[in-house]
Amino acid sequence: MALCSSLCRRALRRILARGGGRGGQRGGDRGGVDGATFHASAKRCEAVVISGVELARAVRAEVSDGVRAWVSAGHRAPHLAVVLVGDDAPSRTYVRNKTRAAELVGITSTAETRPASVSQEELLALIHRLNADPGTDGLLVQLPVPDHVDERAVCDAVCPEKDVDGFHVLNVGRLCLDQRAMLPATPAGVWEILQRAGISTFGKRVVVAGRSKNVGMPIAMLLHTDGSHERAGGDATVTITHRYTPKEQLKDFTLMADIVIMAAGVPGLLTADMVRPGACVIDVGINRVVDPRTGRARLVGDVDFEGVRRVAGHITPVPGGVGPMTVAMLMRNTLLAAQKALVY
Repeated sequence: MALCSSLCRRALRRILARGGGRGGQRGGDRGGVDGATFHASAKRCEAVVISGVELARAVRAEVSDGVRAWVSAGHRAPHLAVVLVGDDAPSRTYVRNKTRAAELVGITSTAETRPASVSQEELLALIHRLNADPGTDGLLVQLPVPDHVDERAVCDAVCPEKDVDGFHVLNVGRLCLDQRAMLPATPAGVWEILQRAGISTFGKRVVVAGRSKNVGMPIAMLLHTDGSHERAGGDATVTITHRYTPKEQLKDFTLMADIVIMAAGVPGLLTADMVRPGACVIDVGINRVVDPRTGRARLVGDVDFEGVRRVAGHITPVPGGVGPMTVAMLMRNTLLAAQKALVY
């Protein structure tokens, strides 16, 4: 017990001594954040809990500074258009969070709502109109869309320069070729968390649980690609698992991993016995479950947080982890779109 307390105190001192900024060299630590971003237990060896709320606040402050500089240079404020189809409650919440975040950083926004019965042709016509609108810098269609609408057709209808979700096939292709692109906001948020938390990825073993084209695949691409390329990658050795990976096999992979990223959409899938001591665990999962004690719905991740935090070295919570960073990275993408920072 004395050894455990000593190790915890030393770990905490290292965290508090770590400076702000994103410095660091390839092959070593890639920067850190102010110690206030983390908290650790002084009583037992628990994981450092990475606050996505605090990190997102820092990103928003940077975007807000960028917006002010842009406007001061004589440009209008960036404008984000969000298209919402149907009456899905979670989607309404996500859209509201995005428009609120835009207001906080000085980005104007509009929400275009259409009923779930809207035809694909009508939806595509709306997207084309917003593509052609010079007053719209960033454009996204809140997913999912109704079953009768082809999601891929919708994503590819948004012009790449305004595609702040990073879902257009051109942006996906550039990502896969290590070229600069509009990165999908959630994978970009995961990347930013690792960078700002000083979690080295160079030469590390990473497991990404989930192979979706919008989350799991882009995260894996960001982490395994070459750090010296145009769009620098993480130089990690990445294993991707999915719904057909047997749980015992998943456990074999995660026990060897330095970093585990859970994006499977299965509540509590990763348990303490599946985690290597000291590993970094990033929980991307957002699952609504009914709390048996209260009978009310609540958000949980793909990680058994209370169990895993006693084994891991770093962990993100749900809520308050990847979610706020996703919205913050969307704001950054909107500013980039307004500045036309990416050349296609």
